[in-house]
Amino acid sequence: MTEPQIGRRALLRGAGGLAALAALPSLTACGTGTSRASAGGGKGGGKTVVVRDSGGSYGAALQKAVYTPFTQETGIGVKVLNLDDAPLLAQIKQGRPQCDLINNSMMSHLKYVKQDALEALDKDRLKSLKSAKIPDKQITDHAVGHSFYGQCIGYRTDAFGGRKPASWADFWDTKAFEGGRSMVSPDGDLPELEFALLADGVPMDKLYPLDVDRAFKVLTRLRSDIKKFWDSGPLPGVLLSRQEVTMSTVWDGRLADLQKQGVPVERQLNGMRRQFSGYAIAKGAANVDGAYRLMDFALRPESQAALAKAFPSNPSSPLAYAKLTEDQRNALAGAPKYYDKGFDADIDWWLKNETAVTKRWLEWARG
Repeated sequence: MTEPQIGRRALLRGAGGLAALAALPSLTACGTGTSRASAGGGKGGGKTVVVRDSGGSYGAALQKAVYTPFTQETGIGVKVLNLDDAPLLAQIKQGRPQCDLINNSMMSHLKYVKQDALEALDKDRLKSLKSAKIPDKQITDHAVGHSFYGQCIGYRTDAFGGRKPASWADFWDTKAFEGGRSMVSPDGDLPELEFALLADGVPMDKLYPLDVDRAFKVLTRLRSDIKKFWDSGPLPGVLLSRQEVTMSTVWDGRLADLQKQGVPVERQLNGMRRQFSGYAIAKGAANVDGAYRLMDFALRPESQAALAKAFPSNPSSPLAYAKLTEDQRNALAGAPKYYDKGFDADIDWWLKNETAVTKRWLEWARG
């Protein structure tokens, strides 16, 4: 097995997440940033709202599907800030956040709440909660889930003599489904304990609380076949396309471009782990009104559908899928025909156990 490279993000997970990040002033912002003077308007609103998102192809899709149409409809400009958690949290603690609206994982939002870094939401200002039928479990006192990504199996369709892996048990079965494997490191995502337990016969609805000892025993059975631990979204597709592995865990939308290029890869959504992203308003935001208006616009079914057309994003609004063609809808892991194949990550469990599990994972990966 290739010796895993343990990066800074994994070490920070093991050191206590955002609490550790907040103590590291050397972390710097990435992307454009903006002066709060340009946001204007104070609590009452203004001509510009500043939103934090992760940039890249996802940021470009947001610009096309959400930000530009929002400005066209309201006359309110949108400035994008690509900022890591640590400096953003530090700004909020100092009462000077550079952004108004935060687009981040729901798990990160919960961490922010524990540090009193988010505004409590006035849900009456978000008409889309009802009109888009956002699921109740994706609406908290401080954040609203707008989409999810699914972690699932990616595999080469030419590797197994026409047979297709159907479950995590098949992922672990390297005799029937020969070839190397790749799994995530904590630099890429939460450790994949759930998949090990599913492979060992635990039902999806009985996963939590996770049996950590059992999960690591199952992971150890596969360890010699894990050729690389991936730490970024594109890497599983690279490993599959180069035939370095025949199966890998992967974010559900990451194989589409390879398929368009003719690479023989496919995903298996049985046992998919869902993690939601959402919107929240920074504590002390300069343009609270603009943040509410942009959030409400982005949560509309038509806005979520537009984003799904531009990026493999799975809307939280069930109404958004009806605004897509059948082919567009069925390309998404959130389509009604697939949804019951997966499960939602229990972020409350992970918040309580992430540090200990990551520490143990690091020890396990190093042998």
